[in-house]
Amino acid sequence: MADDYPVIWMRPEHGTRGPKPTHSRRDVATAGVRIADAEGLDAVSMRRIAAELGTGTTSLYRYVAKKDDVLELMADEVMGELRGTVLSGDWRADLRTIARLLRETALRHSWLPTLSSGRANHGPNSLWWMELSLSVFDGMDLDTDEMLANLGTLSAFVLGHVLGELGDREAARRSGLSHEQWMARQGEYGPAIISSGRYPRFTRVIIEAETPHAADRQDRAFEAGLERVLDGLAMHLPTRS
Repeated sequence: MADDYPVIWMRPEHGTRGPKPTHSRRDVATAGVRIADAEGLDAVSMRRIAAELGTGTTSLYRYVAKKDDVLELMADEVMGELRGTVLSGDWRADLRTIARLLRETALRHSWLPTLSSGRANHGPNSLWWMELSLSVFDGMDLDTDEMLANLGTLSAFVLGHVLGELGDREAARRSGLSHEQWMARQGEYGPAIISSGRYPRFTRVIIEAETPHAADRQDRAFEAGLERVLDGLAMHLPTRS
């Protein structure tokens, strides 16, 4: 059942009744970010945020109406880390910059992909970032749906790659094995795969592939995938007028 609250960005910063507020929405957001960064998104609750701010749980409802408001504030807060980004005017270089910054931000805040993969955030920092991203296509004969498709394709690539990186981190934490240790164990199984003769293509991967063994394998894979995404987008972009 839908609630009767307007979106949080339309509501006043805090309630008009009661004593003068001692905190702000940004305080609530940054407290939530600290908790999520340290313990994960599931650890974020009104009670935990209140404890972080040294206030009562009920007092938080002067700033937000529900936990969803907190999550929206948190996502917008971390997008503020991208403020100050300057684009060059070259679409390919600029989309490369956008992709790299999104990846770095998501890796700093591993809970962010969970939120950003759903509905769009329309907070001030998120709107600023969207406006900047859309400016990449200034001077091109593109309609808005085409611009959104291009940004959506780029975002989907970044999100997918980041989720893979975070999954690798989680697997290492869960198993207690570093990537190198895990690869060494898999290497013991390699001869059996090769000698079976059933997987000739994957046998080539085992024998020839270098990236999976590289210390910077995630960076290499990201950059290689990004260039392929940009090559694909280039086929659909007109010359800038």
